[in-house]
Amino acid sequence: MSIRHGLLALLERGPRYGYQLRTEFESRTGSTWPLNVGQVYTTVARLERDGLVVPAGEDEGGHALYAITEDGRDELKQWFATPVDRANPPRNELAIKLAMAVGSPEVDVRSVIQAQRAHTIRAMQDYTRLKGQALHAASRRPGVFDPDDVAWQLVLDQLIFQAEAEARWLDHCETRLVRLAPQAVADSQSAPASGPAGPADGDKKRDPAQDGGLRGALRRPRR
Repeated sequence: MSIRHGLLALLERGPRYGYQLRTEFESRTGSTWPLNVGQVYTTVARLERDGLVVPAGEDEGGHALYAITEDGRDELKQWFATPVDRANPPRNELAIKLAMAVGSPEVDVRSVIQAQRAHTIRAMQDYTRLKGQALHAASRRPGVFDPDDVAWQLVLDQLIFQAEAEARWLDHCETRLVRLAPQAVADSQSAPASGPAGPADGDKKRDPAQDGGLRGALRRPRR
């Protein structure tokens, strides 16, 4: 999540002070990704250091205001125009947990999957209920465009789609484990008692950069 660019987007609407930025950021995203004031001021200080914002005096309440610069507007435009990079996806705790569980003899991977799926479905139901409330509130103000309301609905849609995809992925993981479990037992029973043999000619380890698909793309050197 780019707090840096989110704050620049708010400052594009006019000078703001730190607590105001925090409040508007959380209002726009429905407090899905809460910020603390210290985090806001640290980010603003870095934006000022980089020449993207400048001090803009004080408001009537004595709050120190900040304003976006032309360089800041240029960076913001570039951010909006550039797709989010998927070549280096963020770490996913659930995927890491299942990857580690598969290799742990003390862990029942299917139990981990089932517990997570129940949690994910509950979260999806909560998001769906919140979306219903948001749509109902919007229907009571026909013809009124509220950017914060629309932004909150978009965030909820993303959370719902993400939860749906995660639930489908967990179903897929469980199905794959059930299908592969008999083969894993057969392999363990037929494994030679002697020490591990070297790889056969056809099984020599390939350079990861030669792999196809996303894994290969992620491992190739960046140019």
